[in-house]
Amino acid sequence: MNEQVVHLTLQVPSFYPKQIQFMKSKARYTAYGGARGGGKSFAARWKAILLAMRYSGIQILLLRRTLPELRENHLIPLQKILKTEKRDRNERLAEYKDVTKEFIFPNGSRIKLGYCDSENDVLQYQGQAYDVIILEEATHFTEFQFQTLTESNRPSGLMEEPFSPRMYFTCNPGGVGHQWVKRLFIDRVYRHSEREEDYVFIPSLVYENKWLMENDPDYIRTLENLPENRRNAMLYGNWDVYDGQFFDEFDRNIHVMNPVKLPDVFRLYRALDYGLDMLACYHIIIDNKGDVKVIHEIYESNLIASEAAKKIREATKDLGFSEQDVFLTLAPDDLWSRDATLGKSAADIFYENGVILTKVSRDRVNGWLAVKELLHPYETRNPINGDLFKTAKLKIYSVCRNLIRCIPLMQYHDTKHNDAATEPHEITHGPDALRYFSIFWVNAPSVELVPKAYRMQWTEDMLEDYYNADDRMRERMIEKYGEIQ
Repeated sequence: MNEQVVHLTLQVPSFYPKQIQFMKSKARYTAYGGARGGGKSFAARWKAILLAMRYSGIQILLLRRTLPELRENHLIPLQKILKTEKRDRNERLAEYKDVTKEFIFPNGSRIKLGYCDSENDVLQYQGQAYDVIILEEATHFTEFQFQTLTESNRPSGLMEEPFSPRMYFTCNPGGVGHQWVKRLFIDRVYRHSEREEDYVFIPSLVYENKWLMENDPDYIRTLENLPENRRNAMLYGNWDVYDGQFFDEFDRNIHVMNPVKLPDVFRLYRALDYGLDMLACYHIIIDNKGDVKVIHEIYESNLIASEAAKKIREATKDLGFSEQDVFLTLAPDDLWSRDATLGKSAADIFYENGVILTKVSRDRVNGWLAVKELLHPYETRNPINGDLFKTAKLKIYSVCRNLIRCIPLMQYHDTKHNDAATEPHEITHGPDALRYFSIFWVNAPSVELVPKAYRMQWTEDMLEDYYNADDRMRERMIEKYGEIQ
């Protein structure tokens, strides 16, 4: 290009405070957004431009999910800003190449535009290297697409100075990628080598967008008139509500609480969902008013049954309880299916390792209805000042991070309208364990009226286990299930 190109000036717009935070962020992963109208695409577009002009040789990939979105939101605006439609090269800040959909700057920097309409479109970027990747409307991308792109976010080798590779995201609640974006940036739940310090979330609201507030107030009113759940997501950036949400009753302000001293009188249960892919086990107490509190969570994968039992016993001990303090440990009936090779069921192995399971129904529809009963908010009065406030029968201690994360992510099943979807499977473990407890508890008598004999009707299998057990295990079984009738 002619050297005169570099002397052209770029009129940089004024950014409002949240956009400035986004522009300045050098974190490995930075997400910006939450609500509609927060100036996300505008910020992403200018982030790419400013990086390209600041760092010679930088390679930037800017992605939208579909080609029409890419064209309307970025290609046309970038051509206007960079004046690429001008024939005189001296009047361009960058040259646009339509065949490769890229903007080439005089300093060797490049902004490559792309899209991933289908799941596997992302594979076209494998083997390539981009110093910066910008994922616009990140919740429209699947977790597979995101993870595949991280492989291409590495030094290009074309830059003239050291630069740490990074990714930038803009996002709203909802969409196929809601789960992974929420996990990383909102719930901040990390796995394997993921590091908390690498992830920064900058929330924005339409009310912070002064230009939109002044020039299109009707858009604000449109958002304010949306149905409640969608309004909470699109206007206020609430990641716990969105279209198709199964547990729309869930509200962190109502259902989540910080751990407190346990009451003097309560009954302790455990409820679990178990498989090699995940052990989700919860310690749950019932107070003398019948209120339910989930006080502890075990959420760990790749545990064989004996290891899972050991984890449960250790956690119970760490909480200050003995096995005798646990009234029942509730588990789905499929754990009693015997393995043809071992000749034992998972329940047998749990039993041999000191955890006696009580079989509960796996009825999904009635189980989910039972969970909804416990989650259902209702109004009551503050006994001190008489003010009305909302509460629910079920409270979850804030330390149960995966249960709190997964409940609001559950969606309706595509064809079974009274059931929850079974995919993504990873988010179902905690809610399933809660379902097993709930279907038991909603159908159980009140705390004050539960006699010892109610614990369990002794079956032939249980009697056989009892008579084959040692004295210590027999005592434990009687403590759990009551005297043999």
